[in-house]
Amino acid sequence: MSLLPSLRAACPNATVWDSTELASRDPGFDARNFGATALVRPVDTTGVAALVKFCAARGLSLVAQGGRTGLTGAAATVEGQIICDLGGLNRVEEIDPFARVAIVGAGTPLSVLQEAAAAHALDPGIDLAARGSCTIGGMVSTNAGGIMAFRNGTMRHRVLGLEAVLPDGSIFSDLTRVLKTSAGYDLKHLFIGAEGTLGIVTRVALRLDPVAGASATALVGVPDAASAQRIVRHFLERTQTRLNAAEILWQRFAAAMNRMLGFAPGQLPLDAPCLLVLELGADSVEAAREALEDGLAAIWEEAGIVDGLIASSVAQAEAIWRLREETEMIERMHHLPPSFDVSVPAGGLDAYVARIEAGLKAIDATYAPYVFGHLADGNLHISINTDGPVPHALHEAIEDVLYEGLQASGGSFSAEHGVGLDKRDAYERHVDPVKQALARAIKEMIDPANVMNPGKIIAG
Repeated sequence: MSLLPSLRAACPNATVWDSTELASRDPGFDARNFGATALVRPVDTTGVAALVKFCAARGLSLVAQGGRTGLTGAAATVEGQIICDLGGLNRVEEIDPFARVAIVGAGTPLSVLQEAAAAHALDPGIDLAARGSCTIGGMVSTNAGGIMAFRNGTMRHRVLGLEAVLPDGSIFSDLTRVLKTSAGYDLKHLFIGAEGTLGIVTRVALRLDPVAGASATALVGVPDAASAQRIVRHFLERTQTRLNAAEILWQRFAAAMNRMLGFAPGQLPLDAPCLLVLELGADSVEAAREALEDGLAAIWEEAGIVDGLIASSVAQAEAIWRLREETEMIERMHHLPPSFDVSVPAGGLDAYVARIEAGLKAIDATYAPYVFGHLADGNLHISINTDGPVPHALHEAIEDVLYEGLQASGGSFSAEHGVGLDKRDAYERHVDPVKQALARAIKEMIDPANVMNPGKIIAG
């Protein structure tokens, strides 16, 4: 007997797609996202709760999906599973400009919230290249970081409160709007970074920050990451402006992006071992550009700057940011290249990149990784210059090179992309066993029937 009539009866206000409909739709960044038997898109928290109760009563597993921009298979589904698509919970419900708080549905794209907050000269304090498609609920569930994390923290630091549907269909409601609360366990943190394995986040209360009136962008060539960090520290100490972004591109990545984007020779200064993208906020574009000029001149010799360009137009600034953000160009060069996302403690970036370059060449002499990332918080993205997927044993060998010593040094094998399916083996090999055991105990307590996104992060 088909499941669809029962699903539609249980969720009368929701959109329901069967597997045939799913097969005709775009699954997003991961082709595995639409392997499920059906997709249900409720329009509110009550509808999500009704769907969860339906699945729990029938022993069906449920996978929440937002913008489907995840990079680790956290939203992947298989036949027999049901997708809870949160696209119907897509409203900015309220913005309180005095308290600087937004109440937002989990299916709201980041760009929609950014636009709504900008009307009050405010900003969510977090930004990602996928801002037009990634959703607030997905960002909470992966503890997303992005470009401004060095200043404003990750989603864990932006969330004041949230609402979530638990595996039995009950609703956890803690839409706290204040920063200070010392009232026992702060349970919202169970759902931040849990990738939908403990419950489905439906509404979120987020901190907002005031924004500078304008900004300017520069592309600076430096000999290494340590030099780039000297520049960042210099601008962080300048109180009359605000450093909005500090992104680092190693030469191989920058050259590949420049070639794939079709930029004219000499359009951007690329002749340096590393490139630093700086964005500085000020009261006006002119003030921001002047502060960049003065700041770079003051630190030029000390940092060993090779070359630099301060964008003189919006188009030039956009070209600089395209060099950093349109990373899908790497996937046009290589089919499904093995890609990784690590956090390295400050001061260790140059040694880390040199070590992995040598370690990868020991595996395969042709390996030459593309490296770029968020300089000020040590988050590096690494893609290998080969087609994928590679055999499991080879993938593990690559991971072991990239992850060696990270935990002991205080870094992380997954900085902002989560664990999902694709990093679960690495999680089991590189995360402290006691931490893993505690995570399993929490999962078993909250979701004993394994309804919520089974097999992600924790095997089972």
